[in-house]
Amino acid sequence: MSAPPARAARVARGAVSFGSGIHAERLVSAALERDGFEILACRRRTPFGEIDIIASNEDLLCFVEVKHRPTLADAAVALTPRQARRLYRAADFLLQTETTWARSAIRFDLIVVDRSGDMRRVKDVLRADQV
Repeated sequence: MSAPPARAARVARGAVSFGSGIHAERLVSAALERDGFEILACRRRTPFGEIDIIASNEDLLCFVEVKHRPTLADAAVALTPRQARRLYRAADFLLQTETTWARSAIRFDLIVVDRSGDMRRVKDVLRADQV
């Protein structure tokens, strides 16, 4: 028996969104590497949620949230307070469990990607006193 048409359409949209999100994360990883970052992990799951990209550059450890939307403006407002708390808790968990990732500075960045592949990085998008 097949799924009702509305459910099937929702499942199809979800698959497209998932695929475009993976593509955006690959674009961002390549851009970070061009900027001199080493990618430590992608799509790293924790009990508190998933972090899209974890990268390091000398003494900086950067937790990156990637958002893919039709326009950069749409993506820039896509990090909700709930997602920010999840990101912070997941990063805190990883800092306690991945001792080799210790760096003197930690930063949370949001990198937004539009449907044409253009990117915008918002550095230091999240601070401990904001969650």
